[in-house]
Amino acid sequence: MVRIITDSTSSIPQDIRAELGIEAASLIINRDGEELVESETDLDAFYKDIYEMADNIPTSSQPPLGKVREVVESIAKTGDEVLGIFISSKLSGTFESFVHTAKEVKNDLPNFRFAAIDSMTTCMEMGWPAIAAAKAAKTGASLDGCIQAANTSLHSTRFVFAPESLLFLQKGGRIGKAAALIGNMISLTPVLTVNDGEASTFSKCRTQKKALAKMLQVLGEDTAPSGLKNLVVHYIGSKAPAMQWAEEKVAPLIGFMPRVVPASPVIGVHVGPAMGIAYECNAPIPNKFHNSEPEIIVC
Repeated sequence: MVRIITDSTSSIPQDIRAELGIEAASLIINRDGEELVESETDLDAFYKDIYEMADNIPTSSQPPLGKVREVVESIAKTGDEVLGIFISSKLSGTFESFVHTAKEVKNDLPNFRFAAIDSMTTCMEMGWPAIAAAKAAKTGASLDGCIQAANTSLHSTRFVFAPESLLFLQKGGRIGKAAALIGNMISLTPVLTVNDGEASTFSKCRTQKKALAKMLQVLGEDTAPSGLKNLVVHYIGSKAPAMQWAEEKVAPLIGFMPRVVPASPVIGVHVGPAMGIAYECNAPIPNKFHNSEPEIIVC
């Protein structure tokens, strides 16, 4: 049997992970000298005072290698195979660390087989491929079959989000001070996405309201050819505005009330208060990856 491992930035709700047997290696949030295990943290409580973090943005670190090895080794000893799907290697070293750890386990247990995918993204844009692979594994798919399921999903997903302001992006050095000042003066709100493994600007709008409308327009364009398979509304900060947007704007458009899920704080603290959508289409999105394809390692 194939077991699926991802990391906590995938933001997959715990009940779904439990149902599908998905393991999630947790990244660590470092705030004011305190280490918080992301998957064990009450994210709504964490985000409650997010505005106070702008001048001292928390940092993050990879899952402890010892814990990752424990999980991989315990699976390997049962004779099962492992497929790991992780946050973009341009955002974290988690992918490389997993590959290194899994190879060490394979040195001790030569019959162990594993594969790893650099998702080139994060949050539920990475979560949907992990779920697709886990569902394939449940039906008895081989390691290659699970890889194919995850890779097809990766090419069919998108994550777009709109920050409330440019403050956190400026404080974190993602944009210049002058650009942030001008952007805030004219109420400029970018629609952000993850492109080829890094955060990038998808579109620029004059207000967050227009940015939210733009995201739904993009959703419509992406799903027009094949239809919508899955969608969550992501939020950073307060859940209430995201719930309202989901109920009033998103649900009428897609025909059902989507799940509203907090985005990973590892990502969220660098963006600041924001809302977005992470969705999966029934078929690949044309030109999803521009300059490179997700790296897949099979051993």
